[in-house]
Amino acid sequence: MNRLNELFKIKYPIIQGGMIWCSGWQLASTVSNCGGLGLLGSGSMYPDVLRHHIKKCKQSTNNPFGVNIPLLYPNIEEHINIIIEEKVKIVFTSAGNPKKYTQFLKSNGITVVHVIANQKFALKCIDSGVDAIVAEGFEAGGHNGIDEITTMCLIPQIKSIIDVPLIAAGGIGSGGAMLAAMCLGADGVQIGSLFAASKESSAHENFKRKIIESKLGDTQLTLKELTPVRLLKNEFYEKIQNAYNSNYSKEELINLLSKGRSKKGMFEGDMKNGELEIGQISASIKNIESVENIMSNLINEFNLTKQELLDL
Repeated sequence: MNRLNELFKIKYPIIQGGMIWCSGWQLASTVSNCGGLGLLGSGSMYPDVLRHHIKKCKQSTNNPFGVNIPLLYPNIEEHINIIIEEKVKIVFTSAGNPKKYTQFLKSNGITVVHVIANQKFALKCIDSGVDAIVAEGFEAGGHNGIDEITTMCLIPQIKSIIDVPLIAAGGIGSGGAMLAAMCLGADGVQIGSLFAASKESSAHENFKRKIIESKLGDTQLTLKELTPVRLLKNEFYEKIQNAYNSNYSKEELINLLSKGRSKKGMFEGDMKNGELEIGQISASIKNIESVENIMSNLINEFNLTKQELLDL
């Protein structure tokens, strides 16, 4: 049996990334109902909003779901208390030190997974006692690794030094890519961008259309001085580039970002002034599909590609 299926009690080793402004209860519960693991993206939620989404998820699916907590965001301890109170059993942590909360969460009966982008943090995860690791290549959207290691290079590197289940993320948008990641040593995959553009995503329709209209080369990893993030190029992205050309200080870059830019773009639909976080795989997404179709296509293509390889 697949180790992720066993760990999370899910049918397919497919995890929906817990993305800010995209991953509300409707997306997470639908992915879980389709046999994957849905995640709520708590990084864009106030504590009372997170509780609301957890309750709606529990009403909408009898299958397991989890919450993604970016450790660099405020309200972390309030979020953790709500997760415990609401008896959520799976937490994915990211963008921070896994040692801070892993044992506390596990002591409350929670399965803990941490997202990393290099071997150093993978070893920190093992020391912290996580139950599984997400290894995310720099093709991914949102907050990213500073070293720019691609998923195909990263997965075997991480596999070679850990024995817990390994989840591949970054640039995965098809059943073929899922199979490739598993051939490299992953037990399953985490997919973000494909679900960000789904019908059930809580992202603004303008953002979804921007995703499916994007072409190869339309995203760029930037803001390494703060927290590396992959963005679709727009007027706000050009402001960032102009800031670099003008030798902005770190404080000036922070000030440029400190205006609710991600909410403005991904949730409110301002395609000019908003921060548009998405992965490189966006160039391959051509339609706004339902989660049911996305999951079905992933599994069918995975099985077909696997059979074609066996027939060679």
